[in-house]
Amino acid sequence: MQSVLRRTTLLWLLLLASLPAGAEQLERIGDYQIHYSAVNTSFLTPEVAAAYDIQRSKMMALLSVSVLEHQPDGTMRPVQASVDGQVGNLAGQTTPLSFRSVREDGAIYQLAVFRIQRDEPMRFELDVRYDRNEEPAQVAFIQRFFVE
Repeated sequence: MQSVLRRTTLLWLLLLASLPAGAEQLERIGDYQIHYSAVNTSFLTPEVAAAYDIQRSKMMALLSVSVLEHQPDGTMRPVQASVDGQVGNLAGQTTPLSFRSVREDGAIYQLAVFRIQRDEPMRFELDVRYDRNEEPAQVAFIQRFFVE
């Protein structure tokens, strides 16, 4: 149990450390927050990569998406969500993303691994379904990955 918590904490610390200072990568839709983060898999420790069966490589990246719902008491509750999406370059060439759900210690997130296009901006287009009675939320962002 302790090692699972440590792996989860390490994964989220690595994802958060990859963000520019002051950058908040989330979309707010009503009572929901859709958090997303993409990081080069070479930043993951070997232990975390092995625990999540993620290949560490300078040419691979990990996208993590999670959804939280604001509760009446002011707390946030993780929500099971499905994510479909694609990643591509600005010229319109795209590759579908394959997400898998991870649940640990009350956290729920969707992970997808994809190949990086060297020093090129990459466009992400996601459909996040957190309520089966609503249309999926559309989340789009552009991120550049630098490969040394």
